[in-house]
Amino acid sequence: MTTLYAAMRDRLRCYASDDADAGGMSHASTRLEGHAIECLAASRAAPERVFVGTFEDGLYRSRGRDAAPGEREFERLETEFVSEAITALAVSPHDPNVVYAGTEPSRVYRSLDGGDTWTRLEGLTDLPSADEWAFPPRPHTHHVRWLEVDPFDPDRLYVGIEAGAFVLSPDGGETWRERPEGSRRDNHTLATHADREGRIYTAAGDGYAVSDDGGDSWRRPQDGLEHTYCWGLAVDPADPDAVIVSSASGARTAHTAERADSHVYRRVGDESWERLEDRGLPTGEGVVRAVFETTGEDGVVYALNNWGLFRSEDFGDSWAGIDTDWAVGLETQAPRGLVALP
Repeated sequence: MTTLYAAMRDRLRCYASDDADAGGMSHASTRLEGHAIECLAASRAAPERVFVGTFEDGLYRSRGRDAAPGEREFERLETEFVSEAITALAVSPHDPNVVYAGTEPSRVYRSLDGGDTWTRLEGLTDLPSADEWAFPPRPHTHHVRWLEVDPFDPDRLYVGIEAGAFVLSPDGGETWRERPEGSRRDNHTLATHADREGRIYTAAGDGYAVSDDGGDSWRRPQDGLEHTYCWGLAVDPADPDAVIVSSASGARTAHTAERADSHVYRRVGDESWERLEDRGLPTGEGVVRAVFETTGEDGVVYALNNWGLFRSEDFGDSWAGIDTDWAVGLETQAPRGLVALP
């Protein structure tokens, strides 16, 4: 059974399938309708726990271990974060009880008991560049946009600040390092690969970049990438050198449905980026930037945009719609996140 959680701006949509066939996927339920969702995260090691961050109402966690995925309710967790704006979440691939949360303004918190209690990881805003961090729509502040735990080292944490810096901690938040050589400033999505130690990828507002030494230095392969405001990112589980990104010419054409004009690109090995058009996944005018998710199956990737939910079994060569029958209003929303669980 595969379960998908698709986060739109004002609701969480849950899908379930009894087999790997995308045609068997059905929209099971809607949760957290009316909440301003910002992010979500879960672990395949503990699929009964799904975390959802909202911008105005804090952090939620699913409950009901014995309930079917689409029937689980979400409870609001009591936290003492700096604000109720939860902008990034990550569950450690080493231990599903270790969960990280990022907020606006930029702070990072960690739970060691699956979200029951939290501790702030100090020192992030003491970094030299912190005075330069700013988020253009709200220039008085900034936030943690992405959190990623290294799959080879449970203490190594990667942080994307929107906007201002790529930050890493080699020791579980005891110390922080910022802006290594070649890193991007406006990181939106970070990713790692379980078969390539040291490899980190970023889709950023100032372009794509990749590191092979745990974030200490970065390369910026841009050839063929005609739209460089990058947002969504996925890596083929079978090939750490095969990457898909969603991108646009800027923030407005990426996020705003009335002006949307976003695209999807793929890069394999050292080849130039290839724009994926006419493959069954809507792109171009009227389409906001997609978010992606992989399942661990070779070549399988899901995409979510304002036109629906889609699945590819050949890492982007062709796509099939899982749910394109959107409720009124969803066609104007930019998706917030996508999680696939067994």
